[in-house]
Amino acid sequence: MHRYKVREIAQQCGLSEATVDRVLNNRSGVRENTRAEVMQAIADLDKQRAQLRLNGRRYLIDVVMQTPTRFSDAFRAAVEAELPSFAPAMLRARFHLWESGTTSATVDTLEGLRGSHGVILKAPDEPEVAEAVDRLVAAGTPVVTYTTDIPASGRCGYVGIDNHAAGVTAAYLIRQWLGTDRAAVLITLSRTVFRGEGEREVGFRAGLRGSGLDVVDVTDSDGIDAANEALVLAALQRRPDIEAVYSVGGGNTATVAAFEKLGRPCRVFVAHDLDADNRRLLREGRLSVVLHNDLRADARMALRVLLQQRGALPAEPVRPVPIQVVTPYNIPG
Repeated sequence: MHRYKVREIAQQCGLSEATVDRVLNNRSGVRENTRAEVMQAIADLDKQRAQLRLNGRRYLIDVVMQTPTRFSDAFRAAVEAELPSFAPAMLRARFHLWESGTTSATVDTLEGLRGSHGVILKAPDEPEVAEAVDRLVAAGTPVVTYTTDIPASGRCGYVGIDNHAAGVTAAYLIRQWLGTDRAAVLITLSRTVFRGEGEREVGFRAGLRGSGLDVVDVTDSDGIDAANEALVLAALQRRPDIEAVYSVGGGNTATVAAFEKLGRPCRVFVAHDLDADNRRLLREGRLSVVLHNDLRADARMALRVLLQQRGALPAEPVRPVPIQVVTPYNIPG
C-alpha cells in the first residue's frame, strides 16, 4: 500500500491511473521518463504534505555551544538567517553560548532547558554530557550535535564536516608546501575533550606519516587568543624548527602574533572556518588556506533534522558537509 492513493498521484502528474499503477508495482512496459514523472509527482506531494504540517506551527530551538565568540557569532547569524526559510512554520531560537567552562556548565544548561522543541549542541564528548542528552531525548526533545559529535548519546544526528578527512586534507596541503624539507609542524587545539578536534588531529597525524615532519601540539587554550598566544610562544621557543601550523581549535590571530614577536617565518598555515578573524588573516596572506564549510547550509540542515524528528518534515539522510579549501583568491562573499 502506497502512502498516496493512485488517483492523487495521477492527478499530480497528469497521467492515467493505470500508468501510475504500473509504475508503483514495477511492471514492464513503462518508459523511464514516465517513471520519472511519477516519482517527481510523489516527491511534490511529500513537499506539499510537509507544508501543510508546518502551517501555523511554532517551534522553539535551543542552540547550546561552548566555542570562541568569533565562531558562535558567525553560527548565530547563520541560524537567524535560516529561520524564515522554514515558513509557513514559525521558528524561534534561543542561544546559550560561552567560550570556556566545565563539563558541569554544559550539563546544567541542558538540564535547564524548558519548552524546547529541539537542541543544536556543540559540547565536549563526556559521559555526563551524553547522559544529559539522553535525558532530553527521553523527555521528547531531539538533539543534533554540530561540528563535534557525541556518538554514545541518543542524539538524532551529527551535522558537520568529516573531521578525520579534514585533518588528512590539512596534512596533504602542508606536505605539498614543505616538500621534502625536514621541519616541525605546530598543531593547535582548543580542548582535547572535543571529539571533532581529536578526529582532526588523528587524521592529520595519519596524513603526515612517513613525511619526516615532526608534530608539536599545544592545547587547552579554548581557542581564545590571550591563552593561545602564550602557549604558542612557549612552543616556538622550545622548537626553533617549527615552520608550519595546522590550527584545529582557532586562536589564529594569537598564533600569527607569536611568530611575529619572535621574528619567525611561518611557511604554511592551515586553519578552519571563515570567521571574521580568518577572513582578514587570509586576505593579508597570513593564512595559507582555510578549510571551510557553509555555516548557513549547516544551520539549515541542523534545523531540518530537528523538524524531521518532530514529524514536521519528511525524513532525509544526513551526510557529511563538503569541505571547501579557501585561498586568498576564492573567499566567498
